[in-house]
Amino acid sequence: MGSIFESIERGMEEAVAYSEGQPVKAVVHQLSTLNVKVIRMRIGMTQAAFAQACGISVSTLRHWERGDRTPQGPARVLLNLVARAPETILQLLKDETKNPD
Repeated sequence: MGSIFESIERGMEEAVAYSEGQPVKAVVHQLSTLNVKVIRMRIGMTQAAFAQACGISVSTLRHWERGDRTPQGPARVLLNLVARAPETILQLLKDETKNPD
């Protein structure tokens, strides 16, 4: 039990040091920004079509495109996949809506 606590304590100390601008040994992952509007426009889809294909509301898409909100979790992963391989991912999404389990 002691080693778990020590690991958590060390992690917290590194997090505090990092937040204070001190160098740390921890690996820090920087998430790239997603420009959802650019992704959608590169594909040539309307907001309504893109929202439907991704399974989100048009309202959510508009908030992302304006920058009011940022996609998180699975939505962020999906958008990254769409940005990298739009034809493949959109076809898979289309197939899924036609043949759900």
